[in-house]
Amino acid sequence: MVASASVAGVAGIGALVHVGPGLPGLYPVGMHVVPSLHGRGRHGHVALTFDDGPDPDSTPAFLTELNRLGWTATFFMLGSLARRSPSLAAEVAAAGHEIAVHGDEHRNMMRRTPWAAAADIRRARDTLAELTGASPAFFRPPFGTLAFGALRGARCAGLRTVLWTNWGRDWRSDATADSVADEIMRRKVDGGTVLLHDSDCQSDSESWRSALGALPLLAERLAALDLEVGPLRDHGLRGAPVTAGV
Repeated sequence: MVASASVAGVAGIGALVHVGPGLPGLYPVGMHVVPSLHGRGRHGHVALTFDDGPDPDSTPAFLTELNRLGWTATFFMLGSLARRSPSLAAEVAAAGHEIAVHGDEHRNMMRRTPWAAAADIRRARDTLAELTGASPAFFRPPFGTLAFGALRGARCAGLRTVLWTNWGRDWRSDATADSVADEIMRRKVDGGTVLLHDSDCQSDSESWRSALGALPLLAERLAALDLEVGPLRDHGLRGAPVTAGV
């Protein structure tokens, strides 16, 4: 879960990044210092993103609901899962959704060497490009943990690292559609990036159903605010791509 338009920006949060794992996507100071890293985009738009797929037990249900709502989103996929369900990965892209990299294996990048992290990212990027016919532009590290090796590896792979500004805490066993929607709306959502999960491969069993059920609730609330929902590619992220000083 460095950044912004200059190496100075990297240095400004370098200590925070390398002290240990964290969730800077929910860290208010970080969102102010490096807003583009956290997915703060253009006014009037909300970027909808999903992590941890593709999963044949759940992802198709999200595709159906997104189609019903007329929404497109960004799917941060795991290369290992895409290889298990290649036709599903291709189906997500064919439906008009954006494909992004979540790594090849869902492992904490803080616990990997820089070389292993970079190799993992490249493998996932190449897998997703081959299976979907789309060239990924964005990377989100597993667990949202920032690590120098992963940031540099993503940059060298031509990927921009993006975290999130709003999440639904949909991985919890006690999560419900209402709780997920409420959690997302707790923070300013205009111009934000929303994190949900289309798979429970790293979450409580069947927890994806709370995220799925939250989508129509979110549609009502975001429509009331006259906010457009779409993928990161349409989010108008400002500043230079996230860099690790390369």
